[in-house]
Amino acid sequence: MKNTLSLAFILLVSTLVYAQKMKVAEGNFDFIESNQAINVEFDYSNMQINKDNLTNDEYVKERSEDLESKGKGKGKTWAKKWLASRELIYAPKFLELMNRDLAEKKGMSFEEGLTDAKYTLIVETVWIYPGYNVGVMRQPAKVTTLLKFVETANRDNVLLEITSKHAPGAQFGGTFSNEDRIGEGYAKTGKTLSKLIMKKAF
Repeated sequence: MKNTLSLAFILLVSTLVYAQKMKVAEGNFDFIESNQAINVEFDYSNMQINKDNLTNDEYVKERSEDLESKGKGKGKTWAKKWLASRELIYAPKFLELMNRDLAEKKGMSFEEGLTDAKYTLIVETVWIYPGYNVGVMRQPAKVTTLLKFVETANRDNVLLEITSKHAPGAQFGGTFSNEDRIGEGYAKTGKTLSKLIMKKAF
């Protein structure tokens, strides 16, 4: 019992150490209004992965080769899942939490593909740490992003830029899927940004 409590305490401390930090880098919230539709785009083009800051191509090559060595076809299957997770897990998780309070309380809508919207939120992924789960030992994922609100017709006009560092990604009870843990990091980012907008814009 004592060992179980000690392990739980260590896991709690680990999560707190990597708590998310969200900070306004430039601009303000003056352009945000109720009943407003905002376009959302996700940019993964310059992201780095793990503590050794691998590029996406380097990470995919390294992990695919490792999995392939453990079973024919495993590496290729994972590589497809890794890429598909952007549209199937990361973006939906972020948007779900962004819209939860803002849509209900302020009538706002954050969606992909709203090319006619006056403003666009660009979610630029800067760094990802997938975390791990090996049974008794777990480490949450961490997601660092740059959140830029720009004028859709003039992307050089940045109205608000927010840095979000180390958004933790973990599921209750744990998950063995790196992609699911990372998805929770995007969900946490969306939830925290939503709260910041509610606090600063209204």
